[in-house]
Amino acid sequence: MKKKYIAAAGSLLLAAGLLTRCTKTETITETITETVTDTIIQTEIDTLFLDPSLVAEGKEIFRHDTFGDEAFWSGVLHLDKAILGEANGGYGDGVSPATALVVGLKVDAEALPSEVVSAIQAGQVDLEDPATTVELLRLNSVVGVKGNFDDNGDLSSIGITCALCHSTVDDSFADGIGKRLDGYPNRDLNVGVIVSLTDNAQFLADLLHVDEATVRTVLTGWGPGKFNAGLMADGIATKPDGSIAANLLPAAYGLQGVHLATYTGWGDVTYWNAFVANLEMHGQGNFTDARLNDPIQFPIAAENNFGNVTNSPDLITGKLPALQAYQLSLKAPIPPVGSFDAAAAERGKVVFEGVAQCATCHIAPIFTDAGQNLHTAEEIGIDDFEAKRSPTGKYRTTPLRGLWARTQGGFYHDGRFATLAEVIDHYDSHFQLNLSTADKNDLSEYLMSL
Repeated sequence: MKKKYIAAAGSLLLAAGLLTRCTKTETITETITETVTDTIIQTEIDTLFLDPSLVAEGKEIFRHDTFGDEAFWSGVLHLDKAILGEANGGYGDGVSPATALVVGLKVDAEALPSEVVSAIQAGQVDLEDPATTVELLRLNSVVGVKGNFDDNGDLSSIGITCALCHSTVDDSFADGIGKRLDGYPNRDLNVGVIVSLTDNAQFLADLLHVDEATVRTVLTGWGPGKFNAGLMADGIATKPDGSIAANLLPAAYGLQGVHLATYTGWGDVTYWNAFVANLEMHGQGNFTDARLNDPIQFPIAAENNFGNVTNSPDLITGKLPALQAYQLSLKAPIPPVGSFDAAAAERGKVVFEGVAQCATCHIAPIFTDAGQNLHTAEEIGIDDFEAKRSPTGKYRTTPLRGLWARTQGGFYHDGRFATLAEVIDHYDSHFQLNLSTADKNDLSEYLMSL
């Protein structure tokens, strides 16, 4: 069956898992603690009751489960052969670690044996050789990419996981190499360029009813940290002004209590996880959404029956509860000490809750609307291009917790505002707030403190 190819692995799933009694549980706060009690303890923020064994299972799924999507990334797009390169039995130049880092792939330093770390530090590892990338895959250290090896030890296929788009690293070892930061959007990841390595772009061209050159132009036009989540539903690749349409990869942390998970409110986080795992990651599961059967709004999805996906065995549905639990445990990261002006932030909070009217929609402690968190384009003073591509026709109020950790690439769904100051200026003008320069500066500091 043909299915959607967008390489946005992300999955923002979350909905509250409620357990009233359990004999072996632990508190979920910033990380999973070692505290074991006879009852489940409430978290510091939000009413979340999480089974630690389910959270641990979900962590493994989030980081390492491909849901059987190798059938697409290797079977259809042949990206395993692109990684190998002609010298190693594939095609093209191959993907060296240096190239992989340039396109935003990350390496989990904690997955590297000490002898490998020492060899890298000593300059004894060739980071320009695709064969080195294969060895990193063998160590399961490339974040979000899983390599599979045959009985001879040769790379036989690759798949992608949720972590590809929704994890990064802290660069503690080197740029692009460090400890994992799950839930952070990888705004360095050039999804389109990675997909464009395929030697079977004609498959995508046929699916979209365009030529191969157009497919490659679109893919390479997305840019770092962006992808077009709706392309394989409606076939719309460009904005009305002719520029390439693509949206920023969102964060998967800090979504406790948030109703709708996506920029335009397609559904809650559980829905979006199933959508992504089946239609974007191309995993082997079941998915139903009758809205995608609309041939007017979603011609590509309707033509390919994307709203009625079935696979046997179903490698996705049974994993959704655990994945949900893990993502609910990913609280928004706390801003580093000294990263904002604390006194200005205190004043900014007053502006946020008062004259700036921000708290009208960004309601603490979830910092989005409590309930149906959608607004029309007219309400927020922007165009409705992306909104009209969704079943809702509206935009979601973005949760603000951990905003400091996702400023790269700009703000709003498509990064149209390069800086937070531009966002504040937009609302100041749209709502005629008449904020002073001091108010704007203080408000910015408060937002960076969340």
